[in-house]
Amino acid sequence: MSNRYQEQHVRTGNTWKGVLGGAVAGAAVSASLAVALVGTGMLSPATAARQTNPQNFSSTALNITPASGEASTSEAVAAKCLPSVVSVNVVTPSGEGIGSGVVLDTEGNIITNWHVAGDATSIQVTIEGNTYDATLVGGDASSDVAVIKAELNGTPVTPIEVGDSSQLVVGDWVMTLGSPLGLDQSVSTGIVSALYRNQIMADTTGNTLYTNLIQVDAAINGGNSGGALVNDQGQLVGINSLIADASGSGSFSGIGFAIPGNYAVEIANKVIAGEQVTHAYIGVSCATVNAQTAQTNNLGASEGAYVAEVAQDSPAQKAGIEVGDIITKIGNLDVTSADSLLLAVRSNSVGDAVDVQYVRDGQTLTTSVTLGSDERLQAQQEQEQAQMQRQQQESLDQRYLDQYFGQLPY
Repeated sequence: MSNRYQEQHVRTGNTWKGVLGGAVAGAAVSASLAVALVGTGMLSPATAARQTNPQNFSSTALNITPASGEASTSEAVAAKCLPSVVSVNVVTPSGEGIGSGVVLDTEGNIITNWHVAGDATSIQVTIEGNTYDATLVGGDASSDVAVIKAELNGTPVTPIEVGDSSQLVVGDWVMTLGSPLGLDQSVSTGIVSALYRNQIMADTTGNTLYTNLIQVDAAINGGNSGGALVNDQGQLVGINSLIADASGSGSFSGIGFAIPGNYAVEIANKVIAGEQVTHAYIGVSCATVNAQTAQTNNLGASEGAYVAEVAQDSPAQKAGIEVGDIITKIGNLDVTSADSLLLAVRSNSVGDAVDVQYVRDGQTLTTSVTLGSDERLQAQQEQEQAQMQRQQQESLDQRYLDQYFGQLPY
């Protein structure tokens, strides 16, 4: 599948931002998105001073009893989870930043956002008041998930208890934990406001796809990126990643978003095991259809994703999808643009069979597509990127030689 079908964008909607706190302005590129975005490295405005003596909590596992009342539930959940939530301090080529992370195992593997640690040249984490050097294990930039590993030198840590994010329903009680505005060991409570929110953030290095996001009204601010979203049993159900910023101020506006815990932990486990992270793949290159293009080109649908190319031996080709078809729905998700097609595909898993609705010659048809893996596509894109980097270096070398020898007398 060519990545050309990712090039069509719709520039409407609210502004969303990532929530990596910047200790120095420019620590990462702030991202404003309106379906098509300008950055995946995300920086909020300058942070408040960090706490110098964060409170330590017992690392003993606790059983939570929601019936005991909201206040006591909050206290018990915080006491259970805070030892597993860390502050992540990074140095990048652009400056410094503060994010959060969640301890996954006793070996010191910590899950966080890619936009927190992906381009870091130096990483330190603070766990229960103790600071450790850390290194990037790996991650999946397009999903905004990364794993870092703290150099514990034998110091015991408390892994978070992992819950099942697929069991969340709208109205469920949740707590966010992390380092908002650099304030370590901070918590906020709220409810699940909505489920299955999708969004793309794009920059010069590619697209970050946020699929099936959990929307919450618990406070998320700069510095919360990579922190924990937990349920009333103190179990991890999400990784805090984005805020909706209607005012453009970079601060919480009552709506925050978390990557589902099941998906984030699945990626993290693959990274730790040294496995390649793959995604669902359909195998088409598309352009966005809107009312104007539909009228100009006499198309049979007023919105959707126009199939400009079908990859050889791809799931789409095997299912009978052809060039000129306009895809309007995948599963239960409406497809209104090329971007929404990409999100709809990535909302599923490799091997899932999904119904694809499309318009051909004015007729609405449906076919079942068994989604494949983008492993081969990733390899192709890596080769293309490596070739581009070689060409850029060769160009720089040639310009240097031309300049150098052009100055020598003959």
